[in-house]
Amino acid sequence: MLRLRAVFPFSRRVFQFRTCSCKPLISQMITCTDEEQVFDLIGKNKAILSEKQVECALNILWRFQKQKTSFFKNTECIRDHPQFLTLHSLATSEMEFMNDDTLVNVLYITQQCATEAHDLVAVLVTEAWRRLERFDINVLSKFSSCLASQHLYFSPLMGKIAAIVHKNLETIEDLRSLSVLMVSISSLISQRFREQLVNKTEHLFDTIDSSQVNVARRIVIFLRNIRYSYYPLLERCNEVFLSNMNDLDLDSISKILSLYHSLQFHSFEFIKMAKKRLTEMIPLFDHPDGFVKLFVALGPIAGPEEKKQLKSTLLLMSEELTSQQALAVMGAMEEMESRNSHLIKKIASILCKHLDNYKPVELLKITQALIFLHFQSKELFVKLRELLRSYLKISFIPSEISILVYTLSILPSPHLDEVEMSRIEAVVPHCDLNDLNGLATSVLRWIHYDRKYLDNTTGKQLRLLQKLDHYGLQRLRKFNNLNLLWEELKSLKGDWFAESLLEETVATLQRLMDEINYKNVAEIATFISRTNYLSTLLLDRIASVVVQQIEKIHPFVILGIILPFSIMNYDPPQNDEFFRICIQYLNSYLNVLNPLMLVFLGYSLAILGYFPEDLLKAIFNIKFLAKMDSQLEFLCSSLNMRVQLRLMELNRAVCLECPEYQIPWFHDRFCQQQYNKDIGSLSGAQQQIYKMLAEVLGGPNCVKASVLTPYYHRIDFECILDKRKNALPYGSHSITLGSLPEKHWESNTQITGSRLPPGAERISLEFLDSRAFCRNMPHLKGKSAMQKRQLEILGYRVIQIPHFEWNSMALATKEARMDYLRECIFGEGKS
Repeated sequence: MLRLRAVFPFSRRVFQFRTCSCKPLISQMITCTDEEQVFDLIGKNKAILSEKQVECALNILWRFQKQKTSFFKNTECIRDHPQFLTLHSLATSEMEFMNDDTLVNVLYITQQCATEAHDLVAVLVTEAWRRLERFDINVLSKFSSCLASQHLYFSPLMGKIAAIVHKNLETIEDLRSLSVLMVSISSLISQRFREQLVNKTEHLFDTIDSSQVNVARRIVIFLRNIRYSYYPLLERCNEVFLSNMNDLDLDSISKILSLYHSLQFHSFEFIKMAKKRLTEMIPLFDHPDGFVKLFVALGPIAGPEEKKQLKSTLLLMSEELTSQQALAVMGAMEEMESRNSHLIKKIASILCKHLDNYKPVELLKITQALIFLHFQSKELFVKLRELLRSYLKISFIPSEISILVYTLSILPSPHLDEVEMSRIEAVVPHCDLNDLNGLATSVLRWIHYDRKYLDNTTGKQLRLLQKLDHYGLQRLRKFNNLNLLWEELKSLKGDWFAESLLEETVATLQRLMDEINYKNVAEIATFISRTNYLSTLLLDRIASVVVQQIEKIHPFVILGIILPFSIMNYDPPQNDEFFRICIQYLNSYLNVLNPLMLVFLGYSLAILGYFPEDLLKAIFNIKFLAKMDSQLEFLCSSLNMRVQLRLMELNRAVCLECPEYQIPWFHDRFCQQQYNKDIGSLSGAQQQIYKMLAEVLGGPNCVKASVLTPYYHRIDFECILDKRKNALPYGSHSITLGSLPEKHWESNTQITGSRLPPGAERISLEFLDSRAFCRNMPHLKGKSAMQKRQLEILGYRVIQIPHFEWNSMALATKEARMDYLRECIFGEGKS
């Protein structure tokens, strides 16, 4: 009897299913033209609906929503309809009869259409968890995206999915499903598993056709999530985006631009095409929902006219902006380097109104943007400070406390109170290197402010700084894995790191340097470049890895590898082989490397005295320079100027050091514009040297300060000795100490100066401060060494006066310094 009772509900269910075929009802649903018709069918047939019919009804309801533009989508019309409760109840009661695909599909659509149906979602997730091991790859990927939409990235269930993917990775052949899973599990996977997923993705990439934009976008999202700029995959995804640009909507373009920015991947071709598409969209959006997204995506890459149009339109709708929209606009205005004070004031007022709704990291973004845009508001900054301090009192997460403290420190009139000091002290033992760096930078800023304005630096602040030093050093010494160390090192910078941790960091890198390989060599080299710390052990290891494994290294990262050798003027033991291999490898990719990278490569090699002919011919031609000019407009002003300066310096180096290439000098006008802006002033040490040179040489008219040479090198001092070693006077000139003489430009021939008498020599004297040397030793850096070479080619005898000699105990008196200058100039000391 009990068995019959247990079987009876099931047999009734089967009997009902078989006697009432679901096909006619599904056919009727498919012909529906709106939601009301679907709900009408549900109401009439709710007593006999099967799980397939429930799924079909939900599918059609969701299809209607997807067909609408984002502005007209209205899931409330589904969620609040009385018949949706019927679907809700039926889905729950029919759940055990659903197959795996139906179960997960019902869960997915329920989440999309009815975000408040928590009870149904919960039972569907529980049932899916029970079946998890038997899901095929397509069902598993869809289920993982359902969990991700609930922000369950770190849940045990997502961990179980990651384990299943890891176990079955070799048999997975569907990149669409795998890409969904990669994004969902990216927060839980190990370094090795990440590499396996990247390799698998590369292997499967050719299995998708060029229209698979969503797959390519998910791959880039995955790379962003794991913070890995893997160029081979990024390039292939970029090709997919470029070939489908006409089909990309605003959401897709803005998302891709944001991802590229996060990964520091530059595709000027994509930016150029995106700018054209987005500009065409300006008239299409007259509501904040769409227009703000357009403003954020287009603003930083737009031309002057488009920027003006964007700002004026945004101003009209500024009162309608939400808190998040105002935050996005402020970030875009910072990136655009906007100086529209009216719009800045409007957006700032909205931010102030919603300030209580922002998270700590958002408050940091707001503060940085307002300060960068030179916005002044005592009321807003006071409110910001109070809010940050209230968060600080209740926060217990180290990274959040670091953000809060750092944000407080960059506000006007920073001051560290007892509560803030105690919060920092409590969290220090639990911080990673990034958090410690943020806290230490903040404490240093407070100490500097107190000394300058309050004159009351306390012992507590200094003891807190010592505590940060202690924990930073302890953490460094515990690392025994280079990849884990790199995760914390890669964004470290600032005075505290340089002064307190740099030496121990280099020692740790040297201890782990056997782990440097073709995968991480560029990252380590780039980090060393930022430190200015010459470690011959590390650089020799980098050179050795490159020589042995160059074919495995992507050409995009060769610049980062060459950089530390160039900056610090270092030749490894196998230098000829190392640089020859790098140059030969690059020659195969000159057509695919972007112009900006080629300019920086050419300049870095020129510093070291290498002038590869193929590279220089690729740079110095009309087509290349025109392409580079078109790209400069997309760069921020500081990077734009840096590229132009490097091109000028490369042009100068080639003209002076490789005249046989017959590359013309074409930077006269650029140099005149730059040096007219940059009059500058003499430092204290330069003023001392100028006075003493006047005495040594026989008067102020025998020495010139801040001289511009042919090809526009600026040198500190110049004098001319005749063949009897007597200083020759210049024409009447005088300068006020502390300022430089005004320049009047006519042409480059005027800078060259008059011919020297027979037997005379022109002398350049330069004071070299600490920036001209490596941080840890008196080793002359590349840029100063290159200038010395080029001045000698121009006919100068170059005298360089290192700061550590000029400020040494041996030259503590004026007389000793005078003797030093005489020895440098005339080759004789005091008689």
